Amino acid sequence: MSNEFFLRELAKGDVDVINRWRSDYELVDKLGANFRYIDKTVDEAWMAAYFNNRANNVRLAICQKGVESIVGVVYLISIDWVNRNCELAIMIGDQNCRGKGVGEFATRQALKHAFFDLNLHRVSLTVLESNVSAISLYSKLGFKREGLLKDVVYKSSKYHNMLTMALLKSEFSELNS
Repeated sequence: MSNEFFLRELAKGDVDVINRWRSDYELVDKLGANFRYIDKTVDEAWMAAYFNNRANNVRLAICQKGVESIVGVVYLISIDWVNRNCELAIMIGDQNCRGKGVGEFATRQALKHAFFDLNLHRVSLTVLESNVSAISLYSKLGFKREGLLKDVVYKSSKYHNMLTMALLKSEFSELNS
């Protein structure tokens, strides 16, 4: 798997694909974000804002070798350089790449970057309590459940719980040595 895919920073040309994913109701329903219709110009402005202030965010495209379009994104966001922590977010937009280890590859690579290149101490995330496959992946990579956010997201006509999970550099190093 690792030789088929690679990460790179988002590029302006990725906006079309990301905008299409963010308009995919089925995909967004699996994420913590609420579904909204998002015009391409909004995503272009979001991308421009990222490029103008990259100091506290790392936004990476998940790419498949030999394929022009990106298959997903993985982000290290809200980086706190004093306390050395950040949040992780991931989205596998290409349906053909879901459930095939791409998310594990990208998450593992993003964690290596966070801990060994950026010298962060802690990475946290939130995940829908109903997203069993994502929770399983995060647990496999060493994330520990820290809490439950009750009825925090309104999706598909009802409220949903989210779990908070986190991983320390020492825990990741122990599992990946």
